[in-house]
Amino acid sequence: MDFRGLIFDCDGTLVDSMPLHYRAWQKVSRRHGFCFPEHRFYSLGGMPARCIADMLGAEQALALDTALIAREKEDEYLALIPHAKLHEHVMQVVHSHHGHLPMAVASGGSRRTTHGVLEHLGVCDLFHAVVTADEVRQPKPAPDVFLEAARRIGVAPMHCRAFEDTDLGITAVRAAGMQAVDVREMKRAVRAAFVAHS
Repeated sequence: MDFRGLIFDCDGTLVDSMPLHYRAWQKVSRRHGFCFPEHRFYSLGGMPARCIADMLGAEQALALDTALIAREKEDEYLALIPHAKLHEHVMQVVHSHHGHLPMAVASGGSRRTTHGVLEHLGVCDLFHAVVTADEVRQPKPAPDVFLEAARRIGVAPMHCRAFEDTDLGITAVRAAGMQAVDVREMKRAVRAAFVAHS
């Protein structure tokens, strides 16, 4: 295929931040008395905090203030941002195409947390656009955030390659008509190469 633009998820793809997000959720879940096990957290990767809180409240028959919970979870995560690190093998792709192809970030997170971590890590200027769940009608697994990212970089979806690390994200990429690159496979290949040479 003729690829003319690249789009990257943020958390878990560009940034090794998912464990930090779960630490934030642990604090908030204890505070508000709901259950959110780690395996469930990772299965919902890419879904905005407010949607997760709505889902958990309904499942556990709890009258949760989901807007408050989402805001508190963001606050807890922002306090942990100094511990965030870039995924170097994904950033190698970014650096190798910088200045050659338009690139965007399409995040299931909020504008506040996504811009916060990208700015902290000093990589915002590498991307022509950053689109978050706050800016589209439907979150992942709907394709909206990827379609908006493609629109902003001026590349038709069929000519975009998108990088993701979750099942929900991969579903969203494919629904947008883009080629999906599962960075979990990239990570496994990197680990296998390391073991082979150690």
